[in-house]
Amino acid sequence: MQILLPIHILAGTIALLCAALAVSSAKGKKFHVLAGRTYFWCMTAIFLTAIPMSVITSNLFLFLIAFFSFYLALSGIRFARNRKGITTTLDWIAVSLMLLSGAGMWTLAANYFMNNNSQYITLLVFGFLAIILGYGDFKSYKNKTAIGKERIGRHLGNMMGGTIAVVTAVLVVNVNIEPVWIWWVLPTVLITPAIVWWKIKVLK
Repeated sequence: MQILLPIHILAGTIALLCAALAVSSAKGKKFHVLAGRTYFWCMTAIFLTAIPMSVITSNLFLFLIAFFSFYLALSGIRFARNRKGITTTLDWIAVSLMLLSGAGMWTLAANYFMNNNSQYITLLVFGFLAIILGYGDFKSYKNKTAIGKERIGRHLGNMMGGTIAVVTAVLVVNVNIEPVWIWWVLPTVLITPAIVWWKIKVLK
């Protein structure tokens, strides 16, 4: 934990900075691409440190959240690079794990609810998003529609979804508030409408 946690925090800090730079820069330009790639590799570092930390601390909640967050970054960059919409084995494995993580969150939410743990609310919300977003990507893979504007829209939505996860982590770690689920859910509630608006604008 003494080795993994500092790496996890540093990667999260850089990911948040790169996300801000990518959003504010001209889309498709070299700086935007560089910021996006750096963001992705930082999200990879977050994932690779979060998984062993969640195992060490026997924290199934964070284990599932780690898969959820990393999928958004991975699929986001895949949509950016895959201009022809050709689905690979990696895409199918990733989207399958996303859907499984959503089902796992709902199962854990039921357990939390029965044990009066208010974090069941967070799991219900994130589980719903995991299944909705995962199923949407699954359909686009199956129907081979992830090209043109839809590809850009999915790239935008998933990358920003991963950014919400990083913002959430920063708030949860640094701000104490009760009930705990408020900080876990609030960034999603506030930022998601902006992502939806942005995607609609892109599609039009």
